[in-house]
Amino acid sequence: MAVIEAVPDVVFKTRVRDESVGGENPFRWQDRTTQEIFGGKRIVLFSLPGAFTPTCSSTHLPRYEELYDEIKAQGVDEIICLSVNDAFVMFQWGKNLGASKVFLLPDGNGEFTRKMGMLVDKANLGFGMRSWRYSMCVNDGKVEKMFVEPGYADNFPEDPFEVSDADTMLAYLKEGK
Repeated sequence: MAVIEAVPDVVFKTRVRDESVGGENPFRWQDRTTQEIFGGKRIVLFSLPGAFTPTCSSTHLPRYEELYDEIKAQGVDEIICLSVNDAFVMFQWGKNLGASKVFLLPDGNGEFTRKMGMLVDKANLGFGMRSWRYSMCVNDGKVEKMFVEPGYADNFPEDPFEVSDADTMLAYLKEGK
């Protein structure tokens, strides 16, 4: 696992609400670049193995939603949840959980995750290639602090969740003040 100093340049395939589209799915594709997302901003990003999975749905995303205002009060512009899932899955997952504050960023092809050095094989769970669980604070595209769960490896038999949580990130942000 390499140490990354800056987020990689990629284009994310996202969907945005557009009432001019009409119908039950009023969304259109919108490409968003790394520069658009991270440039000139302080971002907290956490990445997890998959939408609708147990720890991700019961604890990881919900706690970032709960602590959203406290985290933003520490000089953070946006909180992003990234997963190697497509935009449709990420949208439905957010809707299912009632997540309205944290921005759900799809990394459908795993390009960002791969370039971050965080893409792992989870074939042992039937997931294929997914993100290892981590969180980071990014300041104008530069990685300020990164918390990577222990055990980073392909087909790791467990799903550690010790340091990428919202409380650890909030504690880090408060220390820096």
